[in-house]
Amino acid sequence: MIRIACVGITVMDRIYYVEELPAEGGKYVAEKYHEVGGGPAATAAVAAARLGAQVDFIGRVGDDDTGNRLLAELGSLGVNTRYVRRVEQASSSQSAVLVDKNGERIIINYPGPDLPASATWLQAIDFSQWDVVLADVRWHDGAKQAFTLARQAGVMTVLDADVTPQDIAELVTLSDHTAFSAPGLQRLTGKSDAGSALVNAQTLTKGHVYVTQGRQGCLWLEHDKLHHQPGFAVNVVDTTGAGDVFHGALAVSLAQGCPPAGAVRFASGVAALKCTQPGGRAGIPDCDQARSFLSLSV
Repeated sequence: MIRIACVGITVMDRIYYVEELPAEGGKYVAEKYHEVGGGPAATAAVAAARLGAQVDFIGRVGDDDTGNRLLAELGSLGVNTRYVRRVEQASSSQSAVLVDKNGERIIINYPGPDLPASATWLQAIDFSQWDVVLADVRWHDGAKQAFTLARQAGVMTVLDADVTPQDIAELVTLSDHTAFSAPGLQRLTGKSDAGSALVNAQTLTKGHVYVTQGRQGCLWLEHDKLHHQPGFAVNVVDTTGAGDVFHGALAVSLAQGCPPAGAVRFASGVAALKCTQPGGRAGIPDCDQARSFLSLSV
């Protein structure tokens, strides 16, 4: 069984479904409301567990009711939380998510303000026990510490390179596989053309670089050549968590020894199926469902 550690944040997503995303100030009425755990690394962990991996989530939560609910949900979905740090008198992270009729969303995150950035406590963890370590960029110190320890142990590293205020160049350098969001790649490189931006990002690492582009699919570099995986056509209900699910599925496939092209296709299919259900986790398929979908897709 593949063993994966996912390092980063977990968030309570409070999701409001509206006809259209607001374009200006005013009062709006939601058609539906849903609460579910989210966060890049945490949702990637759920995806990896759903796909049959043995998964640990490593992160921080407050000792509040939100933290209790986040950990309980992860446990119920097959994710081990033995390495999560509970911070006394701290608030857990939460997000307001607006989703329109086409499945597009706006996310406003409120990070737990009292959750310490320091990740020195990760040094007490044996990272050699995993086949791959995935990290998001929302807990920069955690990603840096985890990747440093993973590389010392000879363990593959996968970075979820989304937008963050900090410069993530050093995390890219530590990554064997860096999967950018389009905004994350543009922020790092200053380039709007995805192909040119990937070439620029490649100078930071000896590993592979990818960029997800939503419905347009995924681009990646291999042997200095740009490759493209088209997006899969599905009935989109909610794109919340699609990128996170992509990263979790990518990590599973890479850990199984799949080459980048096959791993990207698998991850793209898993992420597409997630989008057919509301929330960031309900639509995540298992391996059989993903393979069945991919076998019927051109």
